[in-house]
Amino acid sequence: MSVARNTEISVKSTTSFQDAIEQGIGRATKTLRNVTGAWIKEQEVTVEDGRIASYQVTMIITFVLED
Repeated sequence: MSVARNTEISVKSTTSFQDAIEQGIGRATKTLRNVTGAWIKEQEVTVEDGRIASYQVTMIITFVLED
């Protein structure tokens, strides 16, 4: 039997939502073992002078606990 756990993280990028997601997954896998998936809960942009200044995602990371 496997037991999984979820943790929520928020990541910001000045490039794109895709970059924010990749940074988040990369960071999560540095400290969490057995990451099996991620759910993008929210996406948000910051606007400055009429242009997008940054992209932010809030994601739920799922990982399987070790026995």
